[in-house]
Amino acid sequence: MEALVCRKLGDPTVPAEGSDESALTLSRAHPIPQLNSPTAVRVRVKATSLNFANYLQIQGKYQEKPPLPFIPGSDYSGTVDAVGEAVSTFKIGDPVCSFATLGSFAQFIVADQSELFLVPKGCDLVAVGAFPVAYSTSHVALVHRAQLHAGQVLMVLGAAGGVGVSAVQIGKVRGATVIAVARGSEKVQFLKSLGVDHVVDISKEDMSQSVKGFLKARKLRGVDVLYDPVGGKLTKESLKLLSWGAQILIIGFASGDVPVVPANIALVKNWTVHGLYWGSHRIHQPRVLEDSVKELLSWLADGLLSVKISHTYSLHQANLAFGALKNREAIGKVLIVFDEPISKL
Repeated sequence: MEALVCRKLGDPTVPAEGSDESALTLSRAHPIPQLNSPTAVRVRVKATSLNFANYLQIQGKYQEKPPLPFIPGSDYSGTVDAVGEAVSTFKIGDPVCSFATLGSFAQFIVADQSELFLVPKGCDLVAVGAFPVAYSTSHVALVHRAQLHAGQVLMVLGAAGGVGVSAVQIGKVRGATVIAVARGSEKVQFLKSLGVDHVVDISKEDMSQSVKGFLKARKLRGVDVLYDPVGGKLTKESLKLLSWGAQILIIGFASGDVPVVPANIALVKNWTVHGLYWGSHRIHQPRVLEDSVKELLSWLADGLLSVKISHTYSLHQANLAFGALKNREAIGKVLIVFDEPISKL
């Protein structure tokens, strides 16, 4: 099978073939993973999503540093290819999705049946490949941690990115007033199409003044929940807009700048700061992730959510996929899609 292998840490935007500088190697005859337990399921991958964590991990900048070599990749969708003798939940051919610590940038992946989710009828199997990590990150943050509810004001930074779009949609499902912050007219128009209540284009306007004007016009006291996958200056500016008792969700630092939340102001204003490292829930609270993905899939099947696919690439174009992610060209999710017939070696 084909697989994308990280043999050394470095820049994933360098082509995997024809360059000694590339961190990634396209292995065309990689061994197909075998069933490793009676409850194991092998999945033929249809689509796998790029997340910012994948980009950082290949550079050695993520909090989890797997030993080299490794196959990157986390969430994916596909069809069941083989099942262990004790598998009772799935059969060959079933459409499924899941997330892994590593390994989805390959044509096959093996998971335990307890880690897989049946894709509801009517859902696009390719789009679902972009679903588990981004949407569950926002769901766990907004629903499980912040307990966002109707009547609250949610502000989403980086709102046109993968997790940002999911946070905006989940915010609307929960009945919140949603303020979306993005850069560029194309992203602004897309966010308006999602029904957000206010969009700030930070390439053209001052975020603080724009949001203050909206809050005043709506007679709202401030932002109740801040969803922040960006960090840096935007975080610092956003703190000025928070209400008493607000909740801050720290999702990541796409800007590359880790912000500081002043503890004295957090004390006076009774803020709650939530660190949200989604992946660690697999160890400490796996049931939370399971319940999250199940509820999200039901929302997807009911039409309450829609996955925005910005770019799709084949496996040998992975450097272009990471380039789109790095350069913030994406509106929604970037995917690697396996369209060609798969031959077993």
